[in-house]
Amino acid sequence: MLSMKGKYGLKAMCHLAGLPSGTMAQSSEIAEANAISKKFLDTILGDLRHAGFVHARKGRGGGYCLTRPAEDIMVGHVLRVLDGPLAPIHCASRTAYHRCSDCPDENACSVRLTMLEVREAIASVLDTKSVAEMRRMAEVEERDAAAALHAS
Repeated sequence: MLSMKGKYGLKAMCHLAGLPSGTMAQSSEIAEANAISKKFLDTILGDLRHAGFVHARKGRGGGYCLTRPAEDIMVGHVLRVLDGPLAPIHCASRTAYHRCSDCPDENACSVRLTMLEVREAIASVLDTKSVAEMRRMAEVEERDAAAALHAS
């Protein structure tokens, strides 16, 4: 399940993806626009900065911006930084694999084999969807909703 940290981190990344090139956003602006606690968001932005997804600048005109184009930042990579492995159980993880102590033969374990399928399905979506695509999806939905309201 997606944690609040992961959810808010993706919202912040989408917010930053919508900024004009060379523009920075303050954490208070991002927090207010996305209904996120500023203190929690500051922690998340720190993790994203440490992982190389965002750049921070202090002082007047400072704030946060993406370190590279949003098209080059995959959702799965962001979530792994914020929430850890995508796999629902450790024995199905590629990045944090741990053998289960109660499993005599993991190659024949139906639970593990099913969770490997789940992990692959999740990764196939999240590792091919960029932050820019996420942002565009939301913009299309907003335009459609506004058009439907206007047509009423």
